[in-house]
Amino acid sequence: MRKSNALQPISAAVLTELRDIVSEAYLLTDESALQDHGHDETEDLMFVPQAVLEPANTRQISEIMQVCSRERIPVTVRGGGSGLAGGALPTHGGLVISMKRFDQILKIDERNFQVTVEPGVITETLQNTLKEMGLFYPPDPSSRGWSFIGGNISTNAGGPKAVKYGVVKDHVLNLEVVLPSGEIIWTGANTLKNSTGYNLTQLIVGSEGTLGIVTKIVLKLQPYPTQNLLMLVPFRSAESACKAVAAIFQSGVTPSALEFMERNAIDWAVRYVGETPVPIQEEDAAHLLIEVDGFHMDSLIADCETITTVLERFDCGEIFFADDDATKTALWKLRRNVAHAVKRNSIYKEEDTVVPRAELPHLLQKVKEVGARYGFESVCYGHAGDGNLHVNILRGNLSETAWLEEVPKGIREIFQYVKSVGGTLSGEHGIGLVQRPYLDIVFSEVELRLMREIKRVFDPGGILNPGKGVG
Repeated sequence: MRKSNALQPISAAVLTELRDIVSEAYLLTDESALQDHGHDETEDLMFVPQAVLEPANTRQISEIMQVCSRERIPVTVRGGGSGLAGGALPTHGGLVISMKRFDQILKIDERNFQVTVEPGVITETLQNTLKEMGLFYPPDPSSRGWSFIGGNISTNAGGPKAVKYGVVKDHVLNLEVVLPSGEIIWTGANTLKNSTGYNLTQLIVGSEGTLGIVTKIVLKLQPYPTQNLLMLVPFRSAESACKAVAAIFQSGVTPSALEFMERNAIDWAVRYVGETPVPIQEEDAAHLLIEVDGFHMDSLIADCETITTVLERFDCGEIFFADDDATKTALWKLRRNVAHAVKRNSIYKEEDTVVPRAELPHLLQKVKEVGARYGFESVCYGHAGDGNLHVNILRGNLSETAWLEEVPKGIREIFQYVKSVGGTLSGEHGIGLVQRPYLDIVFSEVELRLMREIKRVFDPGGILNPGKGVG
């Protein structure tokens, strides 16, 4: 009898076959493990898989995918569980492949400024290891202390340093990938230039685990900047803070980080962390956290002087300079914990909007205007230097109807505005599950068809991370 084209549950016989590939210790079916792998940091969503596998090498993943392709079992690949768009949630049940055992830094090539890693390496672990050798891998999402490099590649993650150094795609040279069929490919070459055929490497980066499973990664590196200066700048209005951003770049200075936090974002972070290295004044409506880095302190001081001159035109308060590593760490701790602080206070939807940086003040105004009409409060912060504003929409006391039916209408209005000024839905979190309803805003039917056909070429059975991204 011919098997149905629909995705299938895992039968007892297939479960035994999968167990034999990884051994019994690395097949998880107990309720606690399934629950743990059924959620991430996205709202309060939960999708429980049938089983979790923890393979140890590329061969095992290849064999797993051969079985799942044959049996049409849905497969979701999971990294550190730090996702904010539901990109690694097993919405169709089936199998979760955990990459936690792929945790090795395989080769550090100091001569060529390259590193080869497995996808389960924690981002901060890699950065700290490289720093000891004077090497630098810049992408630094707020979740860098627990997100996996593979997950960063899946969403084309960025972080504060993206404004100067670029996002993950700008640092990936080559990838080993297991296709849904179980076939194994390398997508590129370990070279800085490559004009040979289609760029499969960049196609995989940001594809959210819908095209293949990354098992090895070659990243390019650079010398670690030995000097940096950090300043926290208060403003009387959030719009003034946003307007100052474009002016800083127009002055000829490119900061290594330029972060925006409106007042409630920094207040919540202070309460969550429990301390602040600088008092927040009652009249402060927003802050910019600005870092410059490099190798020569005289040059960085000159950059800060230029930035200060620019900021004085935008109704800023007294600028606070962090003059020691402990204070710098404390300020970055505040910024990196805003999302955790918001999550502790309320269920929320995080929209990862991104616009040309000069449009940032208008976007902020639009968010607040839409929120006032639809009755929701928002906490806004993000990577102002590259126009990436994280809009945390709080559920608070909203009714179920308002949260599920009215708030999405407001989100759609925000995204329509973002598109109208040349922006898009996501700067670094991906489309995942929660942004899929809004794809029609930014893509035409022709564009969506092309992307869906790419998905079918890689994954004709539709088994890999179904229901996510644009696939």
